[in-house]
Amino acid sequence: MRRSRASGFARALTRETRLHPSDLIFPVFVLERPSATEAIDAMPGMQRQGLNALLRTCERACTLGIPALALFPVIGPEQKSEQAEAAWDEQGLVPQTVRAIKQRFPELGLITDVALDPYTAHGQDGLLDRDGYVTNDRTVEALVKQALCHAAAGADVVAPSDMMDGRVAAIRQALEQDGHHNTIILSYAAKFASGFYGPFRDAVGSAANLGAGDKYSYQMDPANGDEAEREVALDLAEGADWVMVKPALPYLDVVRRIKQQFAVPTFAYNVSGEYAMLKAAAERGWLDERSVVMESLTSIRRAGADAILTYHALDLAEWLNASE
Repeated sequence: MRRSRASGFARALTRETRLHPSDLIFPVFVLERPSATEAIDAMPGMQRQGLNALLRTCERACTLGIPALALFPVIGPEQKSEQAEAAWDEQGLVPQTVRAIKQRFPELGLITDVALDPYTAHGQDGLLDRDGYVTNDRTVEALVKQALCHAAAGADVVAPSDMMDGRVAAIRQALEQDGHHNTIILSYAAKFASGFYGPFRDAVGSAANLGAGDKYSYQMDPANGDEAEREVALDLAEGADWVMVKPALPYLDVVRRIKQQFAVPTFAYNVSGEYAMLKAAAERGWLDERSVVMESLTSIRRAGADAILTYHALDLAEWLNASE
């Protein structure tokens, strides 16, 4: 076996899994103030960006060969409410940002998050009943309005990340009826109730609203793999085009199972906590950042992911382009 490992050319010829910038999606945090940028303490190297900085990021992504960005809004407290009405405001932050980017970079794919947690005063992904329980059907009605708003603005992909039952079917039907026949649905089909989301919630400003609350009643139990397959099967039957596993690294077995079982475009989200761990260790000199990022992202592709949402995308694309 070592004969094929002894030289660089042989290793290159026999390498089974390859990373390329076209495998990457860069998640960005969007501010309402166009000229503003804010560092995210828990995610070294990442920023909340107003439109001016975001357009520069889009240009860099295009230059590096990254095909798509995922947009996550940072909503001010004055726009948060119990019913999350700002989520489908046609003049809101997300549709305005989509229109501005598409005008400058029409070739860049834009994926928008369909979930209510940035807009709710309580930080949950859905609307609450009198007992504080996240209601399913009322939330789905709100998500449909949000998805239609994003599609009308020019989003290429709407990505429901809420984990409500039946939301994919409702969104697909509404998109068809509204003439958005080519809008892709990327379903967060297997989204686990993970401890790795903390830095993200700080980045979008939902952590304080959520407080001591949790999302166990709708996000998946981390112990369940069979259930993940059932979730994916349901979302595909309802009209999802692509499916997502989130987080990525603790759930590589789930990525593998879904890809093998369904053979559909399968994405994985290398989430904020995964990113923060490697960045923190690299800053302390405990790990070599480039090597562990390459190894981690390769493992996600090797497990079967067709594309990866990752905050490492810009750096990784730079390294990959330099090595060609």
